[in-house]
This record gives sequence, structure tokens and C-alpha cells, in this order.
Amino acid sequence: QVQLVESGGGLVQPGGSLRLSCAASGTIFSINAMGWYRQAPGKQRELVAAITSGGSTNYADSVKGRFTISRDNAKNTVYLQMNSLKPEDTAVYYCNADTSDYDPSKSDYGMDYWGKGTLVTVSS
Repeated sequence: QVQLVESGGGLVQPGGSLRLSCAASGTIFSINAMGWYRQAPGKQRELVAAITSGGSTNYADSVKGRFTISRDNAKNTVYLQMNSLKPEDTAVYYCNADTSDYDPSKSDYGMDYWGKGTLVTVSS
């Protein structure tokens, strides 16, 4: 029922910038945190950046100083501003929402939702 809609991916040259957006829609009781993950071919998925509903942030060491995560709680939307992009940043980027929604399979509260991913390619 809950959908995460991503946008902003594409092809950029090294040193360039991209801004990713992710909007959550549907019936959600509360979003505790939203974040961005990425996965390159043959590599494990890794957390890039996350932000809580209270505004605290967390970044992977590899992107600190270059990426900035922000959110609009009223719109259930999270953004990722990516500057000084490197070829190593090339990956599929996934949006994630950690919520307090009820999970029928668990008969308990707490569900995670994922976007389908958007490809970011950094190449000259």
C-alpha cells in the first residue's frame, strides 16, 4: 500500500552534482526515519545517509562533507544532495522509510518500506 517514489537519478561527470528525491505516500502512522542506501554491482548494500523525524542525521564516512540529507516531514519526503561526485559513487540508490506501521505478518508494529531504486552513474 505504501509507495516510495524516487526521482533525480541520472548520468553526471565526476565533480558534478545530483539531487535525489523520495516521496512516501499511502497510509502511514509515523515515519521514524528515512534514508538512502546504495548498491553497486557485486557489492553489498550500504547505508549512505539517514535522517530521523527529529532531524538528526547519519552519514557513511565515504560521503561525509559531500552529501547532505534533508527532509520535509509534512510531505513525507527526503532529499539527498550529492556534490563532488566520484566514479565510486556509481550505484543504484534506494530510498528507505522506517515506520511504526502495523505488520500483519508479525502481528506487531514496525515496518520498513523500500523504493525501486534509481541509477546514478558518475562517468566522463
